[in-house]
Amino acid sequence: MKTRSVILKILMPLVLGAGILYWMYRGEDWQTILHVATDEMDWTWMLLSFPFGILAQMFRGWRWRQTLEPVVQEHPRTSVLLHSIFLSYAASLVIPRVGEFTRCGVLKRYDGVSFPKALGTVVTERAIDSLLVMGITAIVLLLEMSTFGTFFRKTGTNLHSILHGFSWAGYLVVAICAVAILILLHFLLRKLSIYDKVRATLRGIWQGVISLKDVRNIPLFVFFTLGIWVSYFLHYYLTFFCFDFTADLGMGCALVTFIVGSIAVIVPTPNGAGPWHFAVKTMLILYGVADEKALYFVLIVHTVQTLLVVALGIYAWLALNFTNATPHSYL
Repeated sequence: MKTRSVILKILMPLVLGAGILYWMYRGEDWQTILHVATDEMDWTWMLLSFPFGILAQMFRGWRWRQTLEPVVQEHPRTSVLLHSIFLSYAASLVIPRVGEFTRCGVLKRYDGVSFPKALGTVVTERAIDSLLVMGITAIVLLLEMSTFGTFFRKTGTNLHSILHGFSWAGYLVVAICAVAILILLHFLLRKLSIYDKVRATLRGIWQGVISLKDVRNIPLFVFFTLGIWVSYFLHYYLTFFCFDFTADLGMGCALVTFIVGSIAVIVPTPNGAGPWHFAVKTMLILYGVADEKALYFVLIVHTVQTLLVVALGIYAWLALNFTNATPHSYL
């Protein structure tokens, strides 16, 4: 039964992501997509976006160090922290959400940091990030409300016509994503029920959750938090200038599609593959990008940025193989 559960956790996200991608790109001319990527795309902007993708993960590592210090009463090496973050993102490409456990395991192995306490600080980070994303979402929706209103007035579109024009396949994708979220919540609740049986683990998680009040430098913590999301956004926004059909869309469109994409990756697929493509492509069409070009954009951008995550994960794995574990990590 346990083996079957593990297999389902691995296969379900892969099948879900692959199914959505197949539905979106069935019948597409892959030679045309390759031509766009190699001949029509300005790779200078893509390369300029890479440092921000790397910096976002580094900011996360530096922020994690702050939340760990008051909990574990130790000082994990910064290099190990950063490598654990790089490796965690790459690991989540195989099994969604496993990255949180991966980075805690790396710190346990190399610096002897308590796994449950480290996991508790991860819970803290996720809660803070979720609140920040919700706040940004509300602000962006208010700022871009006029854009949506103008679009609806000019096109004569209303909610009824949108729902009427939505294909059965579109409804199916939305339904599948909703079911996937429910299944993810089910697994999370099962995990929590396991931790309920282990007092030491629960105590460690609770200490991590309340650790924020003990962070020594709150302004620096806020700076790192904002740095994470500003870097994520710039990593994405600069890719707009890679293509002539997105270069003039503006900051507002970039913010809306960024937020929608960030919410879409909640669906448990490797790096949001499938749901992210569907959500961002839909919003780009709302801003006037042709359906086919929107498909090209989301596929190329997501693929390249995923390859960057893979490269950082390989680098971190190699670096950790040449890193010595501290003596107390064996205890």
